Amino acid sequence: MMITGGLIAALVLLFIALPTIFKSFGVNQEYERAVLFRLGRLGEAKGPGWYWLIPWIDRVVRVDLRTITSVLETQETVTRDGVPVKVNAVLWFRAKDATQVVTTVQNWQGAVVQAAETAMRDAIGQSDLDQMLKERLLINQRLQEMLARACDHWGVVVDSIEMKDLDIPEQMQRAIGREAEAIREKRARIIKAEGELEAAQKLSDAAQTIGNTTGALELRRLQALTEIGVEHNSTIIAMMPVELIEAAKKIAEK
Repeated sequence: MMITGGLIAALVLLFIALPTIFKSFGVNQEYERAVLFRLGRLGEAKGPGWYWLIPWIDRVVRVDLRTITSVLETQETVTRDGVPVKVNAVLWFRAKDATQVVTTVQNWQGAVVQAAETAMRDAIGQSDLDQMLKERLLINQRLQEMLARACDHWGVVVDSIEMKDLDIPEQMQRAIGREAEAIREKRARIIKAEGELEAAQKLSDAAQTIGNTTGALELRRLQALTEIGVEHNSTIIAMMPVELIEAAKKIAEK
């Protein structure tokens, strides 16, 4: 009985000693920080590596400092000009101050995601549809600034937030397509009109040059006849040169 009682006591001591030994130290990875609480009061944060603890008195909360990627749920809201849209985004954020993250907010990752979704709805409500289609980088920057102000006092850094997909009603898509087609048709007409204006100016300059140069018109006529003869094998009836008619008039007058 004495041996049995001693064995039981030794097992009980071993059962108590092993958890105590394991609770007397902790190990953090390089990307982890441990926030220490001693009898409920905040202590010094522990960095990576080995650190000692007072068993049954100290308690630690580990915080991962690596960047977290979160895909935000699709948000359905209305733009400033009254167009209903559906938008989703991707958020990158990380803990900057482990102590502040643990002591100021509960479930800090969920809080950041909720703040991001709220900020995205606010940013969409302050923007027109054209801005969302053409100036997405500016909207992302505005969204990041709004989210950074909300998360700064939590000890969280928002690295980036990017809108991925923008879903608009089918009727609005057709309207945008018609608008783009009309804009391109307008550009084509303007380019054609500018080309005709430039051609008319060139023809006017050429006519003025030919009119001021003796024999230029006859040379141009002969050149046209040469080009026609090369391209078409046909008989060409040409009028008498204007210069000969003018010379005949002068001779007749004399």
